[in-house]
Amino acid sequence: MKKSNLWSLRLGFSGKESDKIEKLGLEKFLKHSYDSKFDTQLPAFLNDDPKTLLELKELRESIKTADSEEKKKILKKEVYSTIEFKKWWISKMRNDEFPLRENMVCFWHNHFVSTSPKVKVTYWTYQHNMILRENAFGNFKELTKQIVKSNAMVKYLDNVDNKKGKYNENLSRELLELFTIGIGNYSESDIKNGARALAGLNYGDDAAIYRSLAQDNTDKTYFGKTGNWNSDDLVDIIFEQKNAPYLITRKILKWFVYDNPSDEQVTYYGDYLRKVKFEIQPLLTKIFTEEYKKETSGTKIKDPLVYILQLLDELNIEDLDETIVLYFLKQQGMDLYNQINVKGWDGGNSWLTSQIYLQRNNTSDLLCSGRSITRKALNTMASETEKPKSGLEKIEVKIDFDSNGNNKTIIADLSNRLLFKVNDSMQKDMENLLKYDFDPKEEHANFAVIRLFNYITKLPEYQLI
Repeated sequence: MKKSNLWSLRLGFSGKESDKIEKLGLEKFLKHSYDSKFDTQLPAFLNDDPKTLLELKELRESIKTADSEEKKKILKKEVYSTIEFKKWWISKMRNDEFPLRENMVCFWHNHFVSTSPKVKVTYWTYQHNMILRENAFGNFKELTKQIVKSNAMVKYLDNVDNKKGKYNENLSRELLELFTIGIGNYSESDIKNGARALAGLNYGDDAAIYRSLAQDNTDKTYFGKTGNWNSDDLVDIIFEQKNAPYLITRKILKWFVYDNPSDEQVTYYGDYLRKVKFEIQPLLTKIFTEEYKKETSGTKIKDPLVYILQLLDELNIEDLDETIVLYFLKQQGMDLYNQINVKGWDGGNSWLTSQIYLQRNNTSDLLCSGRSITRKALNTMASETEKPKSGLEKIEVKIDFDSNGNNKTIIADLSNRLLFKVNDSMQKDMENLLKYDFDPKEEHANFAVIRLFNYITKLPEYQLI
């Protein structure tokens, strides 16, 4: 696989940015990615959704007195907003010129897990997503402070039930175990005192706020420091601990480069993260530029997002309802803002079970044959949203190939674009599909190349980057 294609898939979601990486060089490409602008305007589908606590209260009061038909309408609107939010995000992943920011947002959303079914308020989920987008390349400590004080996280980890004298330890525990320093680097006493410091942190209009009657204003001892700590203080103290850089560094390496990074790599890059005071941008630059120089292809299994968006890109499918992408992700166990638990997706081998592999092959068969997802496949989503307009229509598919080449040059081009290695048996199979007398200028040449592409997508090697 060409190095630029490999890193286009790792830094984005397809091979679309390969030419830019070659033309600009990786460091300039990264700079463009960091500097890329992003839309801060409220999406239209949220215009009528409740955003303030007063509006939420009014909606809940109206539900109490509504008849069954009206309740159904309100529920349908909530589900519609959730689906539209996910489609809005998929569109950004597909269409942004430099999608590294969206990839990083996806990484953070799987680190600071907060699911739509638990949070229920789509505007809060959107706020959570925008915090991640605005701070995607920023300071890890400052991002952690903002996330702890987000309405979505307070709701998801039950901190609304955490009150003086009646403590709920969920947010305090996950702040340590999953968000920052990891198991084995804190005590149960730290969790209990952290919960006391977070008591009373409850919903606000723009972010969570402390409610004075539920707040614990007594001294707490946290990692050996005693004081009347609040949420920001907790984060400051955590980031003073010696193991603070390593959990997040390992997860970044796993997300972008290696399913199984070595302890030496984690320590090396983690020490650098501490040196740059937990700034994510310089860490990413160091990881990407140093690992780019090495031979690292085949070290990571594609997640479902990369698989489906690469497929759509290679087949030049543009006018496709994002609902179909969402259905595929749900089928593959990567439903956005709906991870199975607070740990998020495991990644690695979990993306290549026999069922997932079969689903990938079936999806490739459908799309390569110019068909979209069938009505049967859409049944699961039918109760959640309207069927996508393109759901049962034929779709135009075409593969980019050199019409001045021959069977071997076209096979080589696709192999360089799509596979991290090709053995003799695979080469022979590909030459049987695209024979020596293949005429790339013939009217139906595209179909023959698509058959070759479909074969490639089913190889175990295609699942790796």
